Amino acid sequence: MTTEPIYLDHQATTPMDERVLQAMLPYLTREYGNPSSPHVFGQAAARAVRTARRRVADLVGARNELEIVFTSGATEADHLAIVGTALAARPHGGHVVTTAIEHKAVLAACRRLVDHHGYTVTRVAVDRHGRVRPEDIAAVLTPHTVLVSVMHANNEIGTLQRLAAIAGITAPRGIVLHTDAAQSAGHGLLDVTELGVDLASLSAHKLHGPKGIGALYIRRGLRVTALQTGGGQERGLRAGTPNVPAIVGFGAAAHLITLGAIPPPPCVRALRDRLQGRLLTEIPGATVNGHPHRRLPGNLSLTLPGIEAADLLDRVRGIAASTGSACDTGSGEPSHVLTAIGLTRAQARATLRLSVGRTSTDTDIDQAADLLARAAHTMAPAPARSA
Repeated sequence: MTTEPIYLDHQATTPMDERVLQAMLPYLTREYGNPSSPHVFGQAAARAVRTARRRVADLVGARNELEIVFTSGATEADHLAIVGTALAARPHGGHVVTTAIEHKAVLAACRRLVDHHGYTVTRVAVDRHGRVRPEDIAAVLTPHTVLVSVMHANNEIGTLQRLAAIAGITAPRGIVLHTDAAQSAGHGLLDVTELGVDLASLSAHKLHGPKGIGALYIRRGLRVTALQTGGGQERGLRAGTPNVPAIVGFGAAAHLITLGAIPPPPCVRALRDRLQGRLLTEIPGATVNGHPHRRLPGNLSLTLPGIEAADLLDRVRGIAASTGSACDTGSGEPSHVLTAIGLTRAQARATLRLSVGRTSTDTDIDQAADLLARAAHTMAPAPARSA
């Protein structure tokens, strides 16, 4: 009989909540209507989509459910936000600002603007904790800047950015502010109105919903050019028959959070702190990456000097974790996030990303700490002998 590994990779994806699955099942079977159809089957599907849209809007603090546009995931939402907004604003300028630690979806969208549309993009550096200084954003703005994109919470080190302060700089200048909020939505950290962002990318599978569905919050009145045209669905911004079951699942996952029907973030943070404390105590020289306090409640990015993190995970089969972003797996290159905060290539290769979630338990944490500490001790280089 095999024992399932302890799951500590919640930033890569989360297990679907059983209540989410139950909400989806009718729309995978008997409720099969197309929400664009006028008959009773289509009307039922359309009502389900409207309910889900309202629930996702409530999750992120949007004032109007029509500010939510469903996409296939956060990557598509990032591209619609960045490329769509930049193209719509083209008559006003061709300069975009982002940071050195953005998700690769954001960096790829910026690269598309450079390669295919003649834009210029400025990447602003971050400090050793992975935070960008709002004044550094202000310093690179020009009369031609049309968009600033700064992620809310980093997907590797968990650091939270000061979006409200950045919005205080961009809004008076009429510059659109986008944030990739795939990691922060669902942790009680994201309120688009309070933060002052104009666009926010979301992903259902990061908050115990289904894969293949995301959303883009678009502040009412903001002009965005559609990248996928056709039948006019999603206010003409994302053509194609809506994925009703997945949309319903996204709405159900969001609703569970707003209802308080899940363990609150402080519970997850307490487990993360317990794991962090154990590993820092038991593995000499281990250091934590990211901001010491302003980071995701479940995130633990840990550098173990002299140890290849990938080799460590190969030895510890009882833990499901990662060395960084799931999107970078197999690239062979050190994380651009870790090198941006000052780690050497060797230190980046010695870094684990452990992410605790709402399904984690005290037993999971203690067993994981035991397994990781034991493996690290067997791999640690022997101390140099004195002459």
